[in-house]
Amino acid sequence: MIKTQIIKSKDLKKDDIKQLIYQTIQAGQTVVFPTETVYGIGGDALNPFAVKQIYQAKGRPSDNPLIIHIAKKTDVFLYAKHVSSYAKLLMRVFWPGPLTLIFDKKEHVPKETTGGLVTVAIRYPDHLVAKQVIKIAQKPIAAPSANLSGKPSSTQFKHVFDDLNGRVQLMIDGGDSMIGIESTVVDVTKPIPVILRPGFITKEMMESILGVKVVDHSSDKIDGPVKSPGMKYTHYKPKGEVKILKGSSENMLIYIQNEQNKLQKQAIICSNESASTFNSFYVKSIGSMYHLDQIAKNLFSALREMDEMGIDLIYVEFFPEAHLGHAIMNRLLKASGYQVIPV
Repeated sequence: MIKTQIIKSKDLKKDDIKQLIYQTIQAGQTVVFPTETVYGIGGDALNPFAVKQIYQAKGRPSDNPLIIHIAKKTDVFLYAKHVSSYAKLLMRVFWPGPLTLIFDKKEHVPKETTGGLVTVAIRYPDHLVAKQVIKIAQKPIAAPSANLSGKPSSTQFKHVFDDLNGRVQLMIDGGDSMIGIESTVVDVTKPIPVILRPGFITKEMMESILGVKVVDHSSDKIDGPVKSPGMKYTHYKPKGEVKILKGSSENMLIYIQNEQNKLQKQAIICSNESASTFNSFYVKSIGSMYHLDQIAKNLFSALREMDEMGIDLIYVEFFPEAHLGHAIMNRLLKASGYQVIPV
């Protein structure tokens, strides 16, 4: 078991802390740090040994590619063979930010980082601590979400600690994530950009910039190699069973009452607007239907709270799928094993 050191983000200005982060990354070891999306578990993206430590700490399948985080926009040209005009537009408008772009990789990017693929996923994050870590490390940082593989991603430091204490060398406590769901992933190796994972940067936002219809393959079920994290393996799943109920809150209540099993601990995750309907059950309201950014921010922490409470059966309200709702439902569908029940 590794002895994990914990540091506060406010201490990153201290020379001894900078030196600690630098030495940890240079030695091929792992550092957990916050980003604007979720927490990441990072290591030197160009060091196969470091990348293997990331996979091992998470229990992540080695054919599930990692995202390289860079220190500035122009660093993309160090790792990508070709940067299309569409990619440059997206970079100009949405970088730094919660957008990952997939390029054909240059030869020196290790296959361990890319899951054996000839493409590489790259992001320039918009979070002060993430930027500081990359700058201090003087390396591109490969960083998937900082959680055990398959579990809901970590948006609070306590989630990181619960999953990875004793599995990584360093953890940086940077408070809560601002966005709460992982970055949008877009393949820009094709003539027209293809969304592989929806996120805060939506299809509509990209189309308004690019002036073309963007292809969305994020709902495709993949058995073979994948270019993006989150496309193939079980993701975002709490210990309890998740059932998504699609219909009015009144019909949801009737369904839950008819199905109620006193041997199971049950809970409901829903919008603020629906919460009062379920006053005889344990209810976790995570935001307004009119502010889907609230729901996105609180989604993973709500799923993790279900585990903390020992909930066996989790009913979740179906949220509108337009715009950011598409990313929210993408995570919930995977968490539920695509279990949607019309009510």
